[in-house]
Amino acid sequence: MTSLKVGNAAIRIDGGELVSYSVGDYQFIHQKGSPGWRNSDTEMFPIIGPTALANFQVQTPRDMAIQDQHGLLREMNYELISVTEIQAVFEKRYTANTRIKNSKYPEKSTKEYVFWPYDFVFTKSFFLDEDSLLIVFTIDAPRDTPFMLGYHPAFKLHASNPVVMANEAKISLENIMATGSQAYEVANCEQLSLIDSQEMHIQTEGFGNFMLWTEVPNMLCIEPITFYPYKVAQNELHEGFQYTRETPLEFKVRLSTNSK
Repeated sequence: MTSLKVGNAAIRIDGGELVSYSVGDYQFIHQKGSPGWRNSDTEMFPIIGPTALANFQVQTPRDMAIQDQHGLLREMNYELISVTEIQAVFEKRYTANTRIKNSKYPEKSTKEYVFWPYDFVFTKSFFLDEDSLLIVFTIDAPRDTPFMLGYHPAFKLHASNPVVMANEAKISLENIMATGSQAYEVANCEQLSLIDSQEMHIQTEGFGNFMLWTEVPNMLCIEPITFYPYKVAQNELHEGFQYTRETPLEFKVRLSTNSK
């Protein structure tokens, strides 16, 4: 377990997963074991969305890939690269076409292994200060590698009627739950706020969109995404690809506990 603390703000990271972000006695992150979801955060890469109806196949410019829901990055383990009192850096390295055991097999998937036809290095960096937590994702891959990226944190809900403010609209928990497993789309948005017993402001760079998901009233996933996958059929997910450049790409998420 990796812990960072600045003033009253503290985070705990378990193998790259943000399992706690607290300010004083107030916990912002969904706790494992509580109803709703077995995790507290994860990443969706190199694809976002379900693939079962496409026989778990995703077309890439190089070759067909086998991917389960939300990609294979979550099947890999992070390595801790560095840590200080206010910063921690984790990394995952992948070699093209390496078969990775699929944790959904055989209960929820017919594919025992998943793979991707491209090399990549994926870095997740945490930077903590008294008022905010900055999470930076870096994708280092050969030029023109296709990808989608989503960050999937889950926030603990304290109040009975929390709302999300996005694009000057108020989104109720009831509206989010009504969308079911498909997730509620918030398009063309780089910042929003969760209005709960305390406020959480989420600012992003590089993603461009959000989706919101929960099936329980005690938790809400607020997910920055580069592409909303339910715009297309599962066999057309390649339409949502972005492509890497000559230098690594950075995507940022800042969680702020004040209005700055």
